[in-house]
Amino acid sequence: MKIGDKVRFLNSTGGGTVKGFQGKDIVLVEDQDGFDIPVLIRETIVIEPDKDKQVRQSVKPKEPVIETPVQVEEPKPVTEIVETREGEQITACLAYLPVDIKNLTTTTYECYLVNDSNYYLFYNYMSRVNAGWISRATGLVEPNTKIFVEEFDKPVINELEKVAVQFIAYKMDKPFRLKNPCSVEIRIDTVKFYKLHSFKENDYFEDDAIVYYLMRKDLAERELHISPEEIAEAMLSKKETGRPRIQQITKKQSNPVLEIDLHIDELVDTTAGMEAGDILEHQLTKFRQIMEENRNKKGQKIVFIHGKGNGVLKKAILDELKTKYKNIYYQDASFREYGFGATMVTIK
Repeated sequence: MKIGDKVRFLNSTGGGTVKGFQGKDIVLVEDQDGFDIPVLIRETIVIEPDKDKQVRQSVKPKEPVIETPVQVEEPKPVTEIVETREGEQITACLAYLPVDIKNLTTTTYECYLVNDSNYYLFYNYMSRVNAGWISRATGLVEPNTKIFVEEFDKPVINELEKVAVQFIAYKMDKPFRLKNPCSVEIRIDTVKFYKLHSFKENDYFEDDAIVYYLMRKDLAERELHISPEEIAEAMLSKKETGRPRIQQITKKQSNPVLEIDLHIDELVDTTAGMEAGDILEHQLTKFRQIMEENRNKKGQKIVFIHGKGNGVLKKAILDELKTKYKNIYYQDASFREYGFGATMVTIK
């Protein structure tokens, strides 16, 4: 691959002309709009060599020609950011994809940081080491884009049981609302990397991926992990008797949204011996159980994740909602969060 060659992308639509290289793995491709896009070399293919360069090389010059070194162009700054109304609230996530999903025992994995917002994010991606943290990648991800963070193999997976991401958000050359800095720690279930059904359809990649959200609509995702030592200390501590004279006001919280994944791989360990009708009935049984448990909880929202598929499960769910449950309201769940594969039910 040389500067001037025309290439196309393997994992997404589009392509352009090679303008330069960054290191050994990144090629800068100028698209039809004149923007330079950094892409992994292995994700591109040459479709037309630089003919002008070939002609120049085939003609023997009559006089010595002094060639000047080719300067690699830096990516052109994006001067115009297409903003969306939803993008004023920051949604960001980490996505893990296998390079070869058909060979999970030997494949390597790629990690991407997704910025689903109108803001630039200056980030630091870290993993836990003993009592501290080590940075694995730092940089800047532009609005409404995803950026390749790292590629790793099986021996490295155990280093990713605990990861953290910090970022600050801002806009360039325009006024914007201040956003709180994000600092989120996530516990990665490394066993999922060995199971095919753990990689699922998502809104950001054509391929299935494991997605961990860092922030959704300006709200940081934060898991609370309590150590066994802290639990033991709490159990042994002396309980206070009586009621304190001054108490902090605690407002009643609304019921959180329930997410129920009806994919059969999430409901049973194996589908061996199950026919299509058995699978559908098992999924509907789970749906009915959840509806019965929550049918009297006014205001409760339930998201049933059924996937797109051939639409059989979704149709069966909608038929039961129409005929058996009168005190509910249902609609398609958020496309941004679930694509076309989920239905949200609200108990009235």
